[in-house]
Formats: sequence, structure tokens, C-alpha cells
Amino acid sequence: MTSTLKPNENVFDFLERRGYIDQATYPEELRERLGGEPMVFYIGFDATADSLTLGHFLQVKVIQHMQKAGHIPITLFGGGTTMIGDPSGRTEMRQMLTKEVVDHNIEQFHKQLANLIDYSDGKAIVENNADWLLDLNFLEFMREVGVHFSVNRMLKFDAYINRLDQGLTFFEFAYMLMQSYDFLVLYRKHHCQLQLGGSDQWSNMLGGYELVRKLEQDKVYSLTFKLLTTADGKKMGKSQKGAVFLNPDKTSPHEMYQYLRNTDDRDVVKFLQLLTDLSDEEIEEYGKLEGQDINRGKERLAWEITREVHGEEAANEAQATARALFAGKGENTDSMPSTTITPEELEGLTVNELLLKAQLIKSASEGRRLIQQGGITVGDEKAQAHDQAITAQDFKDGELILRKGKKVYHQIKLQEN
Repeated sequence: MTSTLKPNENVFDFLERRGYIDQATYPEELRERLGGEPMVFYIGFDATADSLTLGHFLQVKVIQHMQKAGHIPITLFGGGTTMIGDPSGRTEMRQMLTKEVVDHNIEQFHKQLANLIDYSDGKAIVENNADWLLDLNFLEFMREVGVHFSVNRMLKFDAYINRLDQGLTFFEFAYMLMQSYDFLVLYRKHHCQLQLGGSDQWSNMLGGYELVRKLEQDKVYSLTFKLLTTADGKKMGKSQKGAVFLNPDKTSPHEMYQYLRNTDDRDVVKFLQLLTDLSDEEIEEYGKLEGQDINRGKERLAWEITREVHGEEAANEAQATARALFAGKGENTDSMPSTTITPEELEGLTVNELLLKAQLIKSASEGRRLIQQGGITVGDEKAQAHDQAITAQDFKDGELILRKGKKVYHQIKLQEN
């Protein structure tokens, strides 16, 4: 685990300078606290899938920076809250998961975080809110916690307003109380005084902050960081096939590298600041690049993140493959076998038919089998179905790269009219 935090630097100043911080309760007071004795803080991870995503990586970087400053993170797994599901940002109720599925997902999260966060010698704490939420006594809970929450006020929060027309269940309405109770339990158990989370969690986090202050008569804090979004306002970490996962079996190192290598020019500096441990000076130099030279910054971004998640060997292999295909280094696309098709041939063309044209398969059944096994890549994405349509939008500058397995590449050229 590394961090660009300088010796004796206040981590609040660092997080603010690198662009993480969105909102904080009593920011000046919190800054002073973070510049002093070690502080226990927590970030919650609801286990709605069996792998962390690139969207979680920003939270991982915050934990790393806070750890380097001497503070102690609690990674709180939502074994209880995941059974409900956070209504924030949702237009419909989340699918309810079984306890067995949630437990499996948490196990996968923990394995991935163990490679990214230092859990040795009491430097970090692991908790699961299932330990205190699953066996709650409803009446006791409502008498201690529920009395401190105003329904009128809760209904003004975006998380609930957005759901009123579609129908908001009491089941989901209770989520804020459960998350707030987490803070209270962690305060009592570990003297945790700070909760961190994404900006979309602000209202939920305020509930916990206020609950602990009321019941424990002590100062605690909440701090949110900005959501990881691209220049066009979309959530970073979403590809055409879905989320970019940290599990290599769900998103390969090559796919992760290529996704990051395709970062919008406008986002390169921001993502280097938020997602890598490069120094401010190095990032500033990348920020000066223009035109095609910006690709050097994209390559560094892709390599750094792929290396941290999957290891240096995997990052080097992914970079070598990408360069061979798109940067003209090593084995360039000019030496790659190619097939030219006309715009007329493109109409109604499927992946399987294109594989046959390129002579990458001997039969349609072979193509179906390879695609089902995830063995065919079209551009940067795995082919999803044998009858998946190939369109002009798949081509970049009139070219499209097909990959069979890991080593067989073929270039498709679209003839100009």
C-alpha cells in the first residue's frame, strides 16, 4: 500500500487538494482533529454483488491515504443493510438477496480489500453489521433510535422523494435508521468518530452523525467525497457490458487497462489525482500534454490502476497488448491479418458472420461455442451473443479489431463509399 501523502502533512489538506472532498460537518474542526492523534473512522460496503468495482476504488484510495496519516479504518461490510438495500439513487426497490448470497459477496469483498488495505498489527478493523442488525429487538430499537428521527424531515431527502411516486416501502424507509445505528455501534465499540462515504450518502450519514451526538454527547463527524464521474457526467467504471469489476474473472486485466486507456482527455488529470499515487508534480507534467501526447497520461493511468489491482506482471502484459494493437509499438496493426468489408456487407451483419468472413472460425457452431465461453472480443468488449449486431459505431477510424482467445488478432477494415 502506498500514498503520496507527504510526511507531517494534514490528510484533510491532502484530500482537499487532490479533489476528494465534497462536504464535511465542521470542516475546520475535523481538519484539526485529523492533524492530531490517530482517529478511528469507517466506510461501509453493501455487498450487492460478488466483486468490488472500479467505482469502489476511490474509497480504497481514501482509506489508504488516511491509513498513511496514522488513522485507523473500519471496513464495515453490510451483512445486515444489504438485506434491505439502500434506496438512494434508485427508482425501484432493489432485488432482495438471501443471507447466503450476501455472506458470499462479503467474503469476496474482504479478499479483494486485503490486497489493497493494510490489516496487519491492528492498523485496520473489519466489522459486519449483520452482527448487530439481524437480531435486533424491534421495540427496543425503536425506543432507543427511532424516536430521534423525524418522518417529516426524512421525506424531504432526495433518497425518499425520488421514490414516493413509484412507491416507497417501510422496509426501505428503515435503511437510514439502520445505517445511523451502525455509527452508534461503532462509536460504542471502537470509539469511531468519523464516517466517510460518497456524496450520495450525505443524508444517510447525517442521520448517524446526529444520533451519536444526541445519545453519546460527544463530537463525531461525517465527510463525503465526490462521486467518480466522467466529464460527460456519467459514473466512471461503467463499460458497454456493465460495471468494471476488480475480480479478474469478471473483468480481465486487459479489459480494465483498455477501459482506462480510453479515458476522455478531459478526465486524465482528475483520475490521476484521485486514483493513483503519482506526485502532484508528475500529474502536473501530464496535465501540460496536448494532442496525441495526452495518450501518455492515459497509459500511465491505466497501468497504475491495473498494477495496483492485479499486479505489475498483469499490468505490463495488458499494456504490451494495448500498445501492439493501438499504439503502433512492437507488432502494429499494419502487420495484422485483415479483412475489408463494404458498408453494404455491414448491414445486418452479426458477430458470428463476421468471424466466418475473417476465417477465424470454421463453422457457425464453433463461433457460438467460443462466444458462450467468452473467447471472442470485439473492439474492447467481449462478444455477448452469436447474433450480436456489428454496426458502424463499432469501428474506430474505419477499423475494428477482433480477438479470438488471448493471442489471435484480426483487423476488420470498413471500406469507404
